[in-house]
Amino acid sequence: MALISILSEILQRPTIWGVLGELMLFVAPVWIAVIVGVLVGWAWKPKWANLGKDFLDCPKGNSLESLMPSCLGRSLVPSLNSSKLQLTSFISSVANDGAEKEASAVPPTMSSDCSSSHSSQGERELLGLVGDDDLEHICRLVEVTDGGPAWIQMMDRSTATMGYQAWRRDPETGPPQYRSSTVFEDATPELVRDFFWDDSFRPKWDDMLIHATTLEECPTTGTMMVQWVRKFPFFCSDREYIVGRRIWESGRQYYCVTKGIPNSVPRRNKPRRVDLYYSSWCIRAVESEKGDGQLSACEVLLFHHEDMGIPWEIAKLGVRQGMWGAVKKIEPGLRAYQKQRSSGSQLSRCALMAQINTKISTDYLRSLESTVSNPSEIECCDSSEQHPRKNIPKVLVIGGAIVLACSLDRGLLTKAVIFGVARRFAKMGRKL
Repeated sequence: MALISILSEILQRPTIWGVLGELMLFVAPVWIAVIVGVLVGWAWKPKWANLGKDFLDCPKGNSLESLMPSCLGRSLVPSLNSSKLQLTSFISSVANDGAEKEASAVPPTMSSDCSSSHSSQGERELLGLVGDDDLEHICRLVEVTDGGPAWIQMMDRSTATMGYQAWRRDPETGPPQYRSSTVFEDATPELVRDFFWDDSFRPKWDDMLIHATTLEECPTTGTMMVQWVRKFPFFCSDREYIVGRRIWESGRQYYCVTKGIPNSVPRRNKPRRVDLYYSSWCIRAVESEKGDGQLSACEVLLFHHEDMGIPWEIAKLGVRQGMWGAVKKIEPGLRAYQKQRSSGSQLSRCALMAQINTKISTDYLRSLESTVSNPSEIECCDSSEQHPRKNIPKVLVIGGAIVLACSLDRGLLTKAVIFGVARRFAKMGRKL
């Protein structure tokens, strides 16, 4: 009855403009409540909300392996036939304590010989989590011979001492995949290798990393199991990563593999665990842009994809808009790391582990190239027409923006911002 009385009072206004104005003021709280509800529901969505969607949309088996193309094999997700990693009891207890105090340190488990009979079960399985299959996969990614979809260029920027190019491709299943090439002038591959591996220095240039702990390591192969917590925007909970990483070396060319691995670290509601994660580099010396013919520059080929629990189209929009801003922060961090190293400061544990590499021969790399059957392609421009996507209905987005703009504010600035965002989302299905 109260609602009817309010509406009747509004309709009794003497002019139509008065009626419309009162209706807009009446609708504004409803729009605000809807927007807040969507954001809150997205950020705190319960785990069971995805169960029905996963069974309907995912391939049979609903495993992480079934989400990725079969050609990627074990390099993205280790075989489900391998048993879950059994950590020692003190690691589990520290992980449980982390629910109360996130930044608590976890001492790494070490062994003088990871393959020896005296090593723990967890250490022996650590060797198999990042293995030869992963090396083979990143080598084929570097040579663009992995048989995946064509890479579409999305960025080409440079500064006086750094060049950057980025590509993207959309596999039939799984999240978007990114490939980038960054060339740093006056930098050695060994320094850049240590720089990206050094979790103790990373927070000085990567403001998204808020916690990093080494859970287990092998001083023979350099394999590590690391726990990260990364900061996400206010409407999303932070993300937790349990990753395995290892480095192979072939004549000052370094293949650095980092990927999500199965583990027995207890899950928590917050931060949210990211299981599907792959981020690997090939670091090598290249000729400088100075034209002096010297290999005084360093190229970093990065291959990255992950399922952060955010709709992929929205994640692609965020990556496209924020990529260059994030990349520009890397070089100042690298130069600061150069100064720190040149001053003779003590190396961190992660930097020391980065120097323990598995040696491979150039003949082995050539043998991998000779077994390729379906080479990939790299396109020079962003041709989104070759990868059609389901478009967000433009009329719905623009129409909703009109109602929202009129409901929230009569000023031109608010309307311009809302319409600009609406146009981006309406075009998202075509440009991304």
